[in-house]
Amino acid sequence: MPTYKDLLPIVTSLIQSLAPAGRKVGEDTDLVADLEFDSLKVMSLIEQVEDRFDVSVPLNILPDIRTVRDFTVRLQAILGEN
Repeated sequence: MPTYKDLLPIVTSLIQSLAPAGRKVGEDTDLVADLEFDSLKVMSLIEQVEDRFDVSVPLNILPDIRTVRDFTVRLQAILGEN
């Protein structure tokens, strides 16, 4: 199972590709407040993560995710279940 430290740069890179130009993405970056992610960007991120890691991300976890850290921790848990 990949560690948090293994996943963080990958997740950060995927999110950075969807972020508005000039916005820096870090662990504490809030996806909505800082990056203005809407439902389409969130779904695009989910799709990229599912393709990259060959997993299914349950949509019911989304309300609990606010930051890059939250997303990475949840992804690590999902990968640990497979």
